[in-house]
Amino acid sequence: MKGSYILLINLENDQVIRIGKLGDISFNKGFYLYIGSALNGLENRLKRHFKADKKKHWHIDYFLRYGKIINAYYKESNAKEECDIVNNFENKLLSIPGFGCSDCKCKSHLFYEDNSNILNNIDLSSFLIFEDHT
Repeated sequence: MKGSYILLINLENDQVIRIGKLGDISFNKGFYLYIGSALNGLENRLKRHFKADKKKHWHIDYFLRYGKIINAYYKESNAKEECDIVNNFENKLLSIPGFGCSDCKCKSHLFYEDNSNILNNIDLSSFLIFEDHT
């Protein structure tokens, strides 16, 4: 299975987190959306994100050490669509500059809202909920 995904993440406390080469970043408590893609195994990528003990490879790996995934949404596709998905969020939510976008021209792949209303203005009708976390 190939495609793109969105992680809904809750950060329960304000945190300064070292995000790989980005360095130390201050994150406010609240809710975050992370947009990614996996064209070589979407199901395995999503399962990996739910694991606590993993080698830190991507920016999101560092963030998930402190944040808890509330839900994961995915969309099957043979094309890399994460940047198109990001474009839908850029004018609606605050972004964390440089996060998760070292391989594209997006400003960020991580977006923030201080409350759980983060999904209110987002169309997830083309996405499915990922339920197999093990």
